[in-house]
Amino acid sequence: MLFNEVYGSYYRTVADILTGAVQGNLTGKELNALVMKHAFGESMLTIPDKLKTEKWKLLHKDFSTPLEEEPDMPLTIPEKRWMKAMLADPRIRLFDPDMTGLEDIEPLFTPDMIVYYDRYSDGDDYQDPAYIEHFRTILQALREKRNLYITFESRHHDLLKASVTPYYLEYSEKDDRFRLVAEGYKRRLAINLSRIIACEFAFSDEPQQLSDAVLNTVTFEIEDSRNTLERVLLHFSHLEKETRRLDENKYLVTLKYDRQDETEMVIRILSFGATIRVVEPQRFIGLLRERIQRQKELLG
Repeated sequence: MLFNEVYGSYYRTVADILTGAVQGNLTGKELNALVMKHAFGESMLTIPDKLKTEKWKLLHKDFSTPLEEEPDMPLTIPEKRWMKAMLADPRIRLFDPDMTGLEDIEPLFTPDMIVYYDRYSDGDDYQDPAYIEHFRTILQALREKRNLYITFESRHHDLLKASVTPYYLEYSEKDDRFRLVAEGYKRRLAINLSRIIACEFAFSDEPQQLSDAVLNTVTFEIEDSRNTLERVLLHFSHLEKETRRLDENKYLVTLKYDRQDETEMVIRILSFGATIRVVEPQRFIGLLRERIQRQKELLG
């Protein structure tokens, strides 16, 4: 039998009714309400009658049910194909998802069909066995609330070792990178996973309290051409911000960002070109000028 829209609607309606019966809070009025909510109009002539007269052996006359567990909705073929496509993403595979039941399913699309714009091309190598091992060790430590002993390369290419309490992993769509936010050296650390050389569980699991992030601010004007305002707000959606309209096409935006991300902020703001003009602080404007000067020198 083809599991089409009609059968799908019937199944979802009856499944919700049975869920209420299993939980012991179903009445005749609620049964009718669920049919009206999920099924077709004419279903009121069939579903309640079949259940109340026990022609469908799913409910007793007192609206209890012999079922002991709440029913599950089986996945359709399109849903399985979509799941198979999602699980083909190497970032999702880092979490070691269970793919049981999808072995013979053709994915709805493959990663090579997706073209990314406005993203750096030197993102993390999600296929690297060492990277996968480090990621899963960190993930296990987060789930089990355990400390880690890690060896990593700093931004200045120094080799550092530290016992840290991991707090969360974060992902940058722009950089295509994961990084670990942890407490170590009595301060907050944000470590790119690609810079981790070794990672193992520490001897002690006594937690270190995560320090507050040291935040800097930058304020800039936006000339809203080429949909710049929308692109800026989307690009910096993860940051605390204040936006004020100056006139019909000009806006003033103030962003707060982690001080450790300052170089990244300089690069990101420069990527918007002449549509953004930084007005303060002067120190940040100086960083922009230095970056532009270095680019000019590289270009000869």
